[in-house]
Amino acid sequence: MNRRFSFTALLLLLSTSLLLAQSPGGHLVTAHIKGLANKTAYLAHFYGATQFTPLDTATADAEGRLVFDGAKELPGGLYMIVVNAKPVLQLVIGEQRFSIEADTVNAIESMKVTGSRENEIFYGYQKFMSKKYGEIGALQKQGGSAAQLAALKKEIEAYRKDFLAKNANTLTVKLFRAAEEPEIPEAPRLANGRPDSNWVFNYYRNHYWDGFDFSDERLRRTPFLQNKIDRYLKELTVQTVDSLIPAADYLVNKAKANKDMLQYTIWYITNQYEEQKKVLNTDGLFIHMAEKYWLTGVMPLSDTSTLTSMRERVAILKPLLAGKILPNVRLQDTLGRWRPLHDVKAEYTVTFFYDPECGHCRESAPGLRKFYEQNKAKGVQVYAVAIGKTEAQWKKFIHEFKLQNLLNVFGPSAPVDYKKKYDVYSTPTVYVLDRDKRILARRLPVEDLEGYFNFLQQQKLKKAAPAKDAKASVKGK
Repeated sequence: MNRRFSFTALLLLLSTSLLLAQSPGGHLVTAHIKGLANKTAYLAHFYGATQFTPLDTATADAEGRLVFDGAKELPGGLYMIVVNAKPVLQLVIGEQRFSIEADTVNAIESMKVTGSRENEIFYGYQKFMSKKYGEIGALQKQGGSAAQLAALKKEIEAYRKDFLAKNANTLTVKLFRAAEEPEIPEAPRLANGRPDSNWVFNYYRNHYWDGFDFSDERLRRTPFLQNKIDRYLKELTVQTVDSLIPAADYLVNKAKANKDMLQYTIWYITNQYEEQKKVLNTDGLFIHMAEKYWLTGVMPLSDTSTLTSMRERVAILKPLLAGKILPNVRLQDTLGRWRPLHDVKAEYTVTFFYDPECGHCRESAPGLRKFYEQNKAKGVQVYAVAIGKTEAQWKKFIHEFKLQNLLNVFGPSAPVDYKKKYDVYSTPTVYVLDRDKRILARRLPVEDLEGYFNFLQQQKLKKAAPAKDAKASVKGK
């Protein structure tokens, strides 16, 4: 609800208790926030770590007083008061009727709460921690002793444990537990006397979700679920499909404790791996998520068009995953000769699907030529497929960017549906293939070809080294 305060409304604000007592049901959050004069504010809950969903709006008066009220209760979670798309302060929504006073210069220190135990303890905890960590910082600058620092840290830890125990059933404590890191016991020692770092990592990963309550759907309206999924999958899991799939299944199994948590977890993981955003050859996880959860009905979804789109996407991507042989294509070169892709004799084949008038293709062409010239002696060939425009435009592109040494073929989209067969929904689309035309990398940017090729060469040397050492060992005997 968007409203400007009349004189009558201002008088009503003088009696917070009266406001909180009237109109049972719904929500009523009154605020007096210094620094928000005459500004429109939104009461919004987190949706993931970087997005928020507004549920109410109000316009402050000249002194920063505003009211969020509505007939419906607000779903529990961690909320923000947002102005000009920027969070001003956070609120825990458990109780539906309360008031706050704060200053935007320092919301934590200035916060006063009436009618909400959740927000009282939420800000009380932060005030204590802010004060104590400030004391630690000051002590370190003054050259305080180790004993003084240890005493402060002991006081903080005692307060934290007491706080968590006394407020165990509150949403605030669930929020803090959801965000906290696992406490790692002393690691066993290796033969050399050093702590076992592998043990530490495995313990951390195995206990990473200990404090997170998947049965409480209110935690979906916080940044913690997305942040923890990201860290678990992208930092604590090896970025190969064989490792990612069991990790994703583990998370989905935990999220089954609540339908809303399950829906978000499946959606978010699938969204992150539908396309390779940062790591090559991980879109096999998308195929797994689609086939195991979306297309079997585990994902609670009534929108049939979404399922149809996903089924079509799986049909396109599944034959194009790393390790699959890229489907053959037979096209004519500049002399009119038929040149099948699978007949190309090369240790590595780079397929470059492009449109002669595509801006990004034109930007990529010089880099492609440079990569080929630098690596052709190492067994690299480029199979460049012009999929659009006319034959004249194709040949003009070749001459303009001096690509005559590449294997250039022309393939209008009429005989070949490049989008369905090769997932060419944008150009250029690049595949890197081995000598058997098995896919090593898909949709690799041209500017990353050199780095990826160097990686392949290093892997090749690593594989050759043990074999060489083994032969030398046998010969020595």
